[in-house]
Amino acid sequence: MKQTIGFLGPKGTFTEEALLRLIGNGDKLNLIPFNSIQEVIAGVESGKVDKGFVAIENSIEGSVNTTLDMLTFEAGILIEQEVIAAISHNLISRHNLTKDNINMILSHPQATAQCRKYLARNFPHARIGAANSTAEAAKLVAESLENAAAIGTRLAAEIYDLKVIDINIQDFADNQTRFVLLGRERPAHTGRDKTSLVCFIKKDRPGSLLEILQEFAKREINLTKIQSRPTRKALGEYYFFIDVEGHMEDERLADTMVVLRQKLREVKLLGSYPRAL
Repeated sequence: MKQTIGFLGPKGTFTEEALLRLIGNGDKLNLIPFNSIQEVIAGVESGKVDKGFVAIENSIEGSVNTTLDMLTFEAGILIEQEVIAAISHNLISRHNLTKDNINMILSHPQATAQCRKYLARNFPHARIGAANSTAEAAKLVAESLENAAAIGTRLAAEIYDLKVIDINIQDFADNQTRFVLLGRERPAHTGRDKTSLVCFIKKDRPGSLLEILQEFAKREINLTKIQSRPTRKALGEYYFFIDVEGHMEDERLADTMVVLRQKLREVKLLGSYPRAL
């Protein structure tokens, strides 16, 4: 039986493009599109699919908070691998439209945010609509009677018989998204690894975050990302999402985790996996 991998669909999303780069042609895998990131992660958690592939961070817009919160509060699965892909946004529409008669632009909110300056400059009066994914936006445009365009992939333009009006419309040329492969396996130590974890403090007080950071600093463990997110319990309560260099099998990191679990209310490991860079 083929291994199943869920991804944010429908077919033609940037997520699917990045996944195909990771796995090649995918003949030995069954790729299943889902309507949302939440559904992808829930599908892995429930066993509906073997693995999931979702975006977790963008170089322009920052973290994909849906992914962080789902992994923190609603799933017990692990990050098995990360992939960093260059993202090139394109303006696509039906073949009978030009830039002059477009009055609505659809896409995923992250995509429209990454093209904010382009849209303000070229379509100051157009309505901006939200879709669950860039590919769903392309599909809606293909089926629409309105003068609508989508921000999406060349793959989506091919799939839904649309034309590419403008290419590379993102506001910053070096636009990259970090994707993660989710599952239940614990990848072996490679020597070039990253560990993601979540820290919940016992009580908010001055120096709480510093206490966490000092444990990494005194063991010379490099942090590559730290972000606070609401705990969903009360206004002003936050958890800390942290990425560090190293693997849980590394003595220094294992020792740090022991100490943090003694000091904090909870430390949740989201995975140790090979670094993309």
